[in-house]
Amino acid sequence: MMTDYVIGLDIGTTSTIGILIALPDRVLAQAQRPVTLSSPEQGWAEENPEEWWRNCCEIIPELLDQGGVKASEVKGIGVAGMLPAVILLDETGQVLRPSIQQSDGRSGAEVAELAAEIDEDEFLARAGNGINQQLLATKLRWIEKHEPEVFGRIATVMGSYDYINYRLTGERAVEQNWALEAGFVNLASHELDDDLIALAHIPRSAIPVKRASHEVMGHVSAAAAAATGLPEGIAVIGGAADHIASGYAAGVTRPGDILLKFGGAADVLVASDKPQPDARMFLDYHLVPGMFMPNGCMASGGSALNWFVAHLAQGEAARADAAGISLHQHLDVIAAQTPAGADGVQIIPYFLGEKTPIHDAQARGVIHGLSLNHDLRHMWRALLEGFAYAFRHHVEVFRDMGHPSTRFLASDGGARSRFWMQICADVLQQPVQLLHGHPGSCLGAAYMAAVGAGLTDDFSGVSNFISQGDVIAPDPANAAIYDSGYRRFRATYDAMVAARGRAA
Repeated sequence: MMTDYVIGLDIGTTSTIGILIALPDRVLAQAQRPVTLSSPEQGWAEENPEEWWRNCCEIIPELLDQGGVKASEVKGIGVAGMLPAVILLDETGQVLRPSIQQSDGRSGAEVAELAAEIDEDEFLARAGNGINQQLLATKLRWIEKHEPEVFGRIATVMGSYDYINYRLTGERAVEQNWALEAGFVNLASHELDDDLIALAHIPRSAIPVKRASHEVMGHVSAAAAAATGLPEGIAVIGGAADHIASGYAAGVTRPGDILLKFGGAADVLVASDKPQPDARMFLDYHLVPGMFMPNGCMASGGSALNWFVAHLAQGEAARADAAGISLHQHLDVIAAQTPAGADGVQIIPYFLGEKTPIHDAQARGVIHGLSLNHDLRHMWRALLEGFAYAFRHHVEVFRDMGHPSTRFLASDGGARSRFWMQICADVLQQPVQLLHGHPGSCLGAAYMAAVGAGLTDDFSGVSNFISQGDVIAPDPANAAIYDSGYRRFRATYDAMVAARGRAA
């Protein structure tokens, strides 16, 4: 019997990742290449889309070689990526400037300008998302003001994975979740909205046709075939937002399923059978048609832990090496010697400002409650607890929005820390289901390619590629301690905002 092979790519902020799968349940190969993030000015975050494409052209042949699969046997390719990144093309299809990443914070003035110009409640009801720096209208208005020569040459605006699809096919299109988070979709009709696009001061023609995640948007062109080694004519699927693809692949498919995603930034996603616009959170379409995936994204996560290790914990490197474990793992071991609540030390992890649910670009990280009896162990535990408190804040907002929380799953690199997962279970007072074999967003993209190419019509089949691991049960003995710690976490941020107001 002939085996069906598909490729998934993930255009991530720190790396480009690829996967080759064989239906119904085998991962044959994975490969990745690093990506350079540039910050030429404070608060800026930019990348070179050509680097993404070069990475894809290297990764695809490597996947085929690793997997022992002929290029002619590949039936489809799907691409996921961060959103809503901004890629601008001129009439000839050339990139006009580096991408503006979703984490870019340059357009604060334009956010305020837009909020003063329109009714936020009406915008939220119409567009599904609130007025914040995710919206492309704010970033495009910034370009209009500061780079008018670039703005005047804009022919097409698209996202990260849309650009790779364009390079694969020569077709210009945008995927539905990029368009939704960009602020260009009317939630009632699910169509691109001329009036919403006009808020970005660009011509309507600059936003190309919108595609669903599992919809065929084109086929591999002759030029892309020469660059990647793939045969001309392979189906290319609409694409997927990286966090949504990851949540889908993790099994967040029933209302009340919640994924805690421990990547460079920390995400929390819930499956829902109805849209529920709320300015505190982001709203996206689920990859399963007819469903939605409201979600939150913290500005930092693993990036904050890496900062801590690089700048505060190098003195422990020799001990970690002697034990044959990573420095992160060593910090877990020694922090486990301290009690829940870190003996009063608390860290507010808003090191890059914060996105959801507070949308406060001026928020900052705080280490609070230090005394001379504290040391590195307490601070590491307090940092992990700080993110667990932030997850709890998101879950409370979900419940306030009417989304139940019936099952918690954990994925990505941070989920390998059993110590951190126990803290999260204790703070939430909910069991946390670990996963085995979850490679991330690229798997969701690959499975969408399988659906779009007509290889399967079973959206639940992606679960064949991932198995469930241990369930981390909460310790009831820590419930009261973490209830108190959570209240203090929220009160500390409120005090920061009040102090900022007094200083203004």
